[in-house]
Amino acid sequence: MPDDAYARALENAERLLGQPLTLPLGPGEPAAGADFRRLATEHTFGDVWPREGLDLRSRCLVSVAIAAALGTHEPLRGQLRIALHSGVTREEIVELFIHLAAYAGAARAFDSYQIAVAVFGEAR
Repeated sequence: MPDDAYARALENAERLLGQPLTLPLGPGEPAAGADFRRLATEHTFGDVWPREGLDLRSRCLVSVAIAAALGTHEPLRGQLRIALHSGVTREEIVELFIHLAAYAGAARAFDSYQIAVAVFGEAR
């Protein structure tokens, strides 16, 4: 049975994603991997996303921009899904990538934009 902090984090992740967050251990992953996944989930979805300092729309756009600038494709997919589920439009996301190209470079922006196009295709 998950503890209360983890359960709350999973509930918040599901609310943001519009579907349950599943983080099964991968082949060959040690059991300690479950601890990493739990701690990262508690911090991200339990501590950071619920904070009041930014509204949800701003938090979504910032998270997409960070994941894109870092070139982290799987986190970017998740952040895009959260943004779209939270009401950020595809047009706003395209504008984000236009802005990102100026500050993170066209190659990084274009590479990450391909992930966005794929996620747009999921969200029909």
